[in-house]
Amino acid sequence: MSEEIVAKGKIFELVQIQQDDGRIFEVARRAPGVRVIIVDDAAKKILLTKEFRHELEEWDYRLPGGKVFDTLDEFAAFRMRDEDILLAAKAKAVAEAREEAGIEVEEIEFVEKSTLGATVEWDLYVFVAHKWSLSSAGQELEIGEMIEADVWVGFEEARRMILVGDMKEGRVALILLQWLEGNGHVAAK
Repeated sequence: MSEEIVAKGKIFELVQIQQDDGRIFEVARRAPGVRVIIVDDAAKKILLTKEFRHELEEWDYRLPGGKVFDTLDEFAAFRMRDEDILLAAKAKAVAEAREEAGIEVEEIEFVEKSTLGATVEWDLYVFVAHKWSLSSAGQELEIGEMIEADVWVGFEEARRMILVGDMKEGRVALILLQWLEGNGHVAAK
């Protein structure tokens, strides 16, 4: 199957894939992202960021995270090198924890990869960090980012926030809920 990029913006590209039977399948592709569950095991809490999201026109609670690659060209070059995306995502998750939350991650574990669907390729890699320290530099936000990184919530409160819709990024909220329940932090009700 051959692939042709027929349109390209800053964040998305439109890819047409020639099927064996001659039909064309289209996919909107975006560079992958990462999210990090930062856990304070002693206090039984996780860190959420409170971020102003322009697409929502309101504040949203989220896991710290961001893009693995800043541009589509960087992502394309990476794909051409056939390197391990999980290693790149892991490194970016550590960097995003420092930048968005002011957290220096010492150890990080892969939790899950979330795919968006057949016609939109935008994978998210979710990690968990149990060993970390506060960065002496604090947050290192990009221009225009409005992120508060001092929202530590108990496991049950995080579950409640997910279920009442306080976390608007649905697929990440679902992964967090599954992680909370799967690791015995909260009881499924």
